[in-house]
Amino acid sequence: MSDDRFTLGGTTFDSRLITGTGGAPSLDVLEQALVASGTEMTTVAMRRIDPSVHGSVLSLLEKLSIRVLPNTAGCFTAGEAVLTARLAREALGTEWIKVEVIADERTLLPDPIELLDAAETLVDDGFVVLPYTNDDPVLARKLQDVGCAAVMPLGSPIGSGLGIRNPHNFQLIVEQAQVPVILDAGAGTASDVALAMELGCSAVMLASAVTRAQEPALMAEAMRHAVEAGRLAHRAGRIPRRHFAEASSPVAGMPVLDPERPAF
Repeated sequence: MSDDRFTLGGTTFDSRLITGTGGAPSLDVLEQALVASGTEMTTVAMRRIDPSVHGSVLSLLEKLSIRVLPNTAGCFTAGEAVLTARLAREALGTEWIKVEVIADERTLLPDPIELLDAAETLVDDGFVVLPYTNDDPVLARKLQDVGCAAVMPLGSPIGSGLGIRNPHNFQLIVEQAQVPVILDAGAGTASDVALAMELGCSAVMLASAVTRAQEPALMAEAMRHAVEAGRLAHRAGRIPRRHFAEASSPVAGMPVLDPERPAF
């Protein structure tokens, strides 16, 4: 959809699907999935990669000309996230950072207080900040107000595949957003992705749904089409939901049939 590009942090993308690398069984499988997804940007966890190693995920992304989006996965405090972001800037030469500040290992849910603190510091430090957040409209607005380039609410916990558990909150976040809203975490299959786009999200970020699928490349292709289908449906505008049926054909002008006088 070249007439419907996606702008984030002043950069325009043709694809509204942002992928991750976590959970891929091998670089070969990851490469096939990335190509099938059509993504133009992929996240990597700075605390789990070594930029100096050849044959790494970073080498693969360079080969495929895919933009690298470092993230702060594995951080539990604002201080850890800020330090990781600054190390990523030095190592990769990018001001872009996906900020993750996790509350605990069991749920991997964002810590809202530490997240907001880290986001504000990194915005002041000149970063293009993309925060992974709860599906809380109030927190999303505060992240937008401190200068984040997008808000990235979770549909459900990371890797759960439960889809969007609270579509109403997503609608509230989208309605008030002045920056792109990107579904981040929880997608399990293509219908979850299509729903996010139908709700008005600007893009979708996912990893496990593809990398841990039985056929990662095939699922990546499905996600690519789901993003496009959901976006088209959002632009087209769905019909209102009704309690009762409404005939698709008009009733005006219909002949009155008399059982006592059959036509044949």
